[in-house]
Amino acid sequence: MPSDRARVLAVCVVHAELDAPGRVGRTAIDKRPVPDRVAVRARGLDGDHVCDITNHGGVHQAVYAYAEEDARRWGAELGRELPAGWFGENLRISGLAVSDAVIGAHWSIGDTLLEVSAPRVPCATFQHWSGEAQWVKRFTLQSDTGAYLRVLTEGTIGAGDTVEIVHTPDHGVTVRDLFTGNDPELLAILLAAEPTISDDVRMQIERHRRRHANAQRARAQRTQPQRTQPRRADATTAETPMGAQL
Repeated sequence: MPSDRARVLAVCVVHAELDAPGRVGRTAIDKRPVPDRVAVRARGLDGDHVCDITNHGGVHQAVYAYAEEDARRWGAELGRELPAGWFGENLRISGLAVSDAVIGAHWSIGDTLLEVSAPRVPCATFQHWSGEAQWVKRFTLQSDTGAYLRVLTEGTIGAGDTVEIVHTPDHGVTVRDLFTGNDPELLAILLAAEPTISDDVRMQIERHRRRHANAQRARAQRTQPQRTQPRRADATTAETPMGAQL
């Protein structure tokens, strides 16, 4: 499904590493636009990197895209400008509902081919970077997560490139569906339909499955009828012969 409106507003890479809370202690979340075209490799953009390689990066999180429309909405809510790169994204895209992209969809940008692979899961580093109270909770509830992309064909991307959706899987499960996990049946379809999804996504789906199973058990327990104990006869009745006059 091609789009003549969607385009890359900015391509962002690491500006500087910063101190961050947690075990790793450093973060590369501070990303900013660059003026030139950027080479896109299997593990990410030239000039970009992650610090926490245990929880971020890799081929299934090679490129991170965020929608300009979502960034503007957040900016209005927070009362501040959120320039390209503020979300830690590599690509700021306009004209495309990035968080509602279908998992496994293929995007042609420049001379690259990218595959939608996963939602972004907010973490403590993102909370620290934002400086906003309860930011992770608010970001999670809104579920405008943006999308991680896997690189199918390496190439270059630059600001102004159009984004063309050249393949959309029939299963229809979106980034938002996966992030919220509200429909276990949809996630089961995704598991069956997309064999190349990452181990992280499989674990995310399993967490959603357990959450729903626990909720179902809790509901079942609440709706079970309460067992009542047999009424005990009082001592006088128990000791009085049937039909006797008191």
